[in-house]
Amino acid sequence: MPPFSLRLPARVRFGRGALQAALPEIAAFGPRLLLVHGQSAARSAPLRAALEEAGCTVAGLSCPGEPTLKALEQALAEGRAAAPDAVVAMGGGAALDLGKAVAALLPSGSDPLDHLEVVGAGRPLAAAPLPCIAIPTTAGTGSEATKNAVIGVPEHARKVSLRDDRMVPDLAVIDPGLTDGTPKPQTLASGLDAVVQVIEPYLSARATPFTDALARPAIEHGLSALVTLMDKGEDAGARDRLAYTAHVSGIALANAGLGVVHGLAGPLGGETGAPHGAICARLLPSALRALDGKLPASGEGRARLVEVCDLIERSVPGGRASMEGWLDAHGLPAMPSLSGTVRDRVAEAACASSSMKASPVPFDRAELAHLLAAACP
Repeated sequence: MPPFSLRLPARVRFGRGALQAALPEIAAFGPRLLLVHGQSAARSAPLRAALEEAGCTVAGLSCPGEPTLKALEQALAEGRAAAPDAVVAMGGGAALDLGKAVAALLPSGSDPLDHLEVVGAGRPLAAAPLPCIAIPTTAGTGSEATKNAVIGVPEHARKVSLRDDRMVPDLAVIDPGLTDGTPKPQTLASGLDAVVQVIEPYLSARATPFTDALARPAIEHGLSALVTLMDKGEDAGARDRLAYTAHVSGIALANAGLGVVHGLAGPLGGETGAPHGAICARLLPSALRALDGKLPASGEGRARLVEVCDLIERSVPGGRASMEGWLDAHGLPAMPSLSGTVRDRVAEAACASSSMKASPVPFDRAELAHLLAAACP
């Protein structure tokens, strides 16, 4: 068995009622807390009230969409004024990423571009981050278990990472009840991101027995939960399984890496502005076909790909051949058509993506452009 190392949240609370149970732990990070939430503060208002009742001073900070460099700079200015002891991030992946980035950069006061990958210097953090508590309200990115935050830089048409091993949250609270009633389009897009994030680590060249033990069953959990929620309606058990899949996906990708889908998704999202989860879902069928054409005819990589394809075949109504039609039927946004110039630009950027380092087989720029042409006709 090859050696491996792990990066995990210091503490995880999972289950319905987990947020209520975690309130004393969260308050103990105070007394001054910065609460990063989504566009509306209403969802996090009960948490804020409970923390204030526990004696904490809580400043709120809104994240209205996927965080950009400009939004991060504004958030840092607001965060400095609040002078928090810790950051509590509650919301979807965007709010969690912004909260993690603010927690990472407040102690040093350094410019985000000193540390952002690709468009910046990519330097390690100059000081240890503030403690960070992550509370997802959607089942998707698994950001509560990862060591990076994704930041959009529209000037460069890119989404890039702020990354440091110390950015893994100190406390992750996954309460599936917070995801109940999420609209179907959001459930599908974010849930498929989570499913891709357990498929790619399972196929990864850096997969370990630890990540396999998490990712392999989570593929089936996530697919079955999505089919239930899309085709049958609201179901607490399915919400629980999808929340678990999303959390496991963060652990798996943080420790085994991703692959060609996420290698392309970052630059493609920067170019088109399409939702990340929808991009990943739309790229997956073409990526699996591309892997099928490149992996050796036998060996572990081939066996894993066959296993993943069989799981999709058994889980998605109509099987793998009907997957794209099933996505269409449930309203997942289609990929925009891309010009040859944009395809080449995305493919070139993907070649330099950190996600590609874990791909079970290498892809050159021409192969990536061909994959994009198939996925974005």
